[in-house]
Amino acid sequence: MKYLTFALTKGRLASKTLEMLENLGITCEEMKDKDSRKLVFVNEELKLKFFLAKGPDVPTYVEYGAADIGVVGKDTIVEEGRKVHEVLDLSFGTCRMCVCGPKSAKELLEHKELIRVATKYPKIAKDYFYNKKHQTVEIIKMNGSIELAPIVGLSEVIVDIVETGSTLKENGLVVLEEVCPLSARMIVNPVSMRMENERIKELISKLRALLQEENK
Repeated sequence: MKYLTFALTKGRLASKTLEMLENLGITCEEMKDKDSRKLVFVNEELKLKFFLAKGPDVPTYVEYGAADIGVVGKDTIVEEGRKVHEVLDLSFGTCRMCVCGPKSAKELLEHKELIRVATKYPKIAKDYFYNKKHQTVEIIKMNGSIELAPIVGLSEVIVDIVETGSTLKENGLVVLEEVCPLSARMIVNPVSMRMENERIKELISKLRALLQEENK
């Protein structure tokens, strides 16, 4: 039997995923060793391998078959646009993608004016403004704290992930429009889906049952 390989997003998403898998009796003791320098962790008994990766790389590992299964935020799946099957909404890591800015920018959005939008997610922003709102905007790709852009006059608004909204508030910004809800999703490599059909299907149905239990 070949190994089933998981690519998990480093940080909170990985620990929540492992917690969830533990509830199904799927553990990986090696991963609990905080001092470990290992990059790939193995559960020999269940023939499973796990590795941690940066969010944007997870869909890449899955598309190319280096991982059969990945767990990553919906924002990353959309932004990366990789050929993967999204099979399950894991219901954690929930937040939303929003258009934010000073209150005064609301009018610019309503009148569909030509404005500048700063974001780490140019693809999501472009799709929202061009295809949903039919508003022509200039999109500026950024990497750091996006909230800074409207404060220093680089852009009128930003498109970013909002969890609590406290960072926005501290910087005098508000949510102006919601682009889409986000959460952690499970993705599967299309070939693995066919080849390892039984094992993957069984895992998905167990996780689905677990989620239904939790949501009761």
